[in-house]
Amino acid sequence: MNGLDWAVLIGYFAVMVAIGVWSHKRVDNVSDFFTAGGKMPWWLSGISHHMSGYSAVMFTGYAGIAYTYGVTSFVTWSFPIALGIAIGSKLFAPRINRLRSRLHVASPLEYLKNRYDLKTQQALAWSGMLLKIVDVGAKWAAIATLLSVFTGISLNQGILITGAITAVYCTIGGLWADALTELGQFIIQLLAGVAMFIAVAVRLDNHGGFFGVWDSPELQGHEKPLVGPYGTVFLLAFLFIKLFEYNGGMLNQAQRYMATRNAYQAERSARLSAILWLVWPLVLFFPMWMSPLLVESQKPDGSDSYALMTEQLLPHGLLGLVIVGFFSHTMAMCSSDANAIAAVFTRDCAPVIWARARTWSQGQGLRVARIATVVFLGLSMAAATQVNSPAFKDIITVVIKWVAGLMGPMAIPMMLGLLRTFRRSGPTAALVSWSMGLLAFWLVNYPINWNVEGGVPLQYQVSVPLAVSLVLYVLVGYIKPEDTPERLALIEKINTDGDGAAAAAIPTPAGPADGAVRTTLKE
Repeated sequence: MNGLDWAVLIGYFAVMVAIGVWSHKRVDNVSDFFTAGGKMPWWLSGISHHMSGYSAVMFTGYAGIAYTYGVTSFVTWSFPIALGIAIGSKLFAPRINRLRSRLHVASPLEYLKNRYDLKTQQALAWSGMLLKIVDVGAKWAAIATLLSVFTGISLNQGILITGAITAVYCTIGGLWADALTELGQFIIQLLAGVAMFIAVAVRLDNHGGFFGVWDSPELQGHEKPLVGPYGTVFLLAFLFIKLFEYNGGMLNQAQRYMATRNAYQAERSARLSAILWLVWPLVLFFPMWMSPLLVESQKPDGSDSYALMTEQLLPHGLLGLVIVGFFSHTMAMCSSDANAIAAVFTRDCAPVIWARARTWSQGQGLRVARIATVVFLGLSMAAATQVNSPAFKDIITVVIKWVAGLMGPMAIPMMLGLLRTFRRSGPTAALVSWSMGLLAFWLVNYPINWNVEGGVPLQYQVSVPLAVSLVLYVLVGYIKPEDTPERLALIEKINTDGDGAAAAAIPTPAGPADGAVRTTLKE
């Protein structure tokens, strides 16, 4: 990097902070901070949903997969995400929007108290927050890894820089700041991605041209859609996981659906995100597929290949723009995660563990939300320093094994609880599904994995916990149905077609999470 690249990078950071300051004027209460007051346009929600779904892990971990195996990086990652979101646009997006518009909640998990009970809500809330700390920690480590390639600064310094700047704009501006910065980041990503695509395409003339390049010895087998550990079972498991994860199971995407004006707008935003996931990653992945022709990775997993290629092919200025693109991905995802987890803590956890939280005013609730955002970012940055340790291993292991493997037990009760089909499943089914899914994750990744020659295949490490949770959620619901009139009324309200249609009243039992903090969200 030279002075021009640094100018581009510093200018980007300045714009992100400026957007946060401007968005601060649009945040008057907790509802504005967490769900944009339900006033976000569908197209902005869709772009924000797309941008908050991936990070610099794509340019490190998935770049390594593309460098080693080729097009399977698209077939087994962004394609199932696009398909999962397209399915979720009908199945989940409208129902999640009604959580805000009809139940007047600000956290995706807030409805679980009435759908199941307080114990279930707290189990899912606390475990979800802990998982998100690890997940976001991997994202900080990914961007810091890239930053170290270009600037030579240490991993911990890179984590501190990116985390601190993200904390400024997402803490003061809330979801509005997240969405608006993600729009700017999408534009930057578009320019940077196209520049890299063109730079690589020009170099292919020396290797048989745009279409003949696949005959090169370096790319032997790279055109196959399913290779290595990424086979058919992995693809199907990943599709099922992403159906839940990218439609709200990891919380931050659920907020995008909640932020739109009505259920139909949420559905449109999901469709836009699905289209972007289907088309745009092809532009980003193509240079990665060609990377074995152009660079020689210095790391066994190939995770530095994209960064090395960028340094070689792009002039200064454009190099800075691509580096900004890396930041765009990571800061978009991490800021949205921070906002979602702050919502869960402020709305779901604090009122249970702290009696004073039940009577917070709007101003007090907003201040706590901002403090919770900063604390979460700090904890995730601390977790980032442990990536590549014996506990977490490399970045892609954290993202694929830990996040994909643990997401299912937490998302199954939350997401399926929205649907009429699973109305018989109550708190017993939810807690058994959650706890046994976590146990299955531990067993298949540690005791069983250690005692199986060659280890348990990756596809089973990530799919078994979700399968166990799903089967038990349905089975226990039939063995011990808990479809009370209160729960049936809530489910009916979420599933009623037409935002203006009358819905059954929901008896709301008194509880420690009720109080002034809840009434601030009523429209």
